Amino acid sequence: MPSSASSLLRHFFFAGLLLVASSFATAEAPQQKTQVPGYYRLMLGSFEVTALYDGAIDLDEKLLKSIAKRDIQRLLARQFLKGPKVQTAVNAYLVNTGNKLVLVDAGAAKLFGPGLGNIVDNLKAAGYTPEQVDTVLVTHLHGDHVNGLVSAEGKAVFTKAEVWSAKADNDFWLSEEIAAKAPTEAQGFFKMARDAAAPYLAAGKWKTFDSDRELLAGVSSVDTHGHTPGHASYLFQSGDQRLLILGDLVHNHAVQFARPEVAIEFDVDPKQAVITRKRIFFQAAKEKLMVAGMHLPFPGIGHVRKETAGGYAWVPAEFAPLSK
Repeated sequence: MPSSASSLLRHFFFAGLLLVASSFATAEAPQQKTQVPGYYRLMLGSFEVTALYDGAIDLDEKLLKSIAKRDIQRLLARQFLKGPKVQTAVNAYLVNTGNKLVLVDAGAAKLFGPGLGNIVDNLKAAGYTPEQVDTVLVTHLHGDHVNGLVSAEGKAVFTKAEVWSAKADNDFWLSEEIAAKAPTEAQGFFKMARDAAAPYLAAGKWKTFDSDRELLAGVSSVDTHGHTPGHASYLFQSGDQRLLILGDLVHNHAVQFARPEVAIEFDVDPKQAVITRKRIFFQAAKEKLMVAGMHLPFPGIGHVRKETAGGYAWVPAEFAPLSK
């Protein structure tokens, strides 16, 4: 073989070796495998609204009631989701009105597993501290909304804050008599509520309301009972801009917007929960009201659109910079 041909073959051979070797090489910079801090911010008139991410849990589709399995699967597929378990966010909302720093719900702490319990860390990442919070508004007394009020040692996390809860939820979840009559598997939820309230009750900082009313300037409670006896939503208004923080009116966005008649296992009064959801969806769509939900995909802020074929659709807010 001529030397020139032999040299050419050697060139291709070594080039091939280098190509194979490079396919096994690692990137110069290792993958980070971390996510951005769990907060998102927007302005509502002069109010600064910060969504805080507590984490996510998986909820099984079998928890949904009054709907056929095939219809659930069809609705999940429309959103490119797969069952039987669907990732469900747990959110809270921090609103700086300029006069008060208001937190709506406090997350689950670590009592529902390691995937939750990030409210305080994300609150700090967003530039605030728990000690700065003036008021905590509780949508209801389920553990994934109030466990974060207390530390693992049972101390108040928001040391300066007054906590507001609907009286009907207090009368139910804080009652030892009702708890004693509840099924064994439900009694832990009553204990979570009592433990969360205890340090604030002892300090005289646990407050209640029993009807729709203005709690702070620009902040009103809205009766949305059904999911729990005193479930409340909160309406924030600054100028002509409004945001209704829904609480737990929705647990599965892919199913319950399209089919608002679908209840979930956690509803204390499923029939009333459906009535409330339909009423609020109708209002939000008609008035083009911005809403936020504790179990909507983070940051859980957007609008409700009425669909011509029936039902509703969730329209998430777009990312936008804040003007200084």
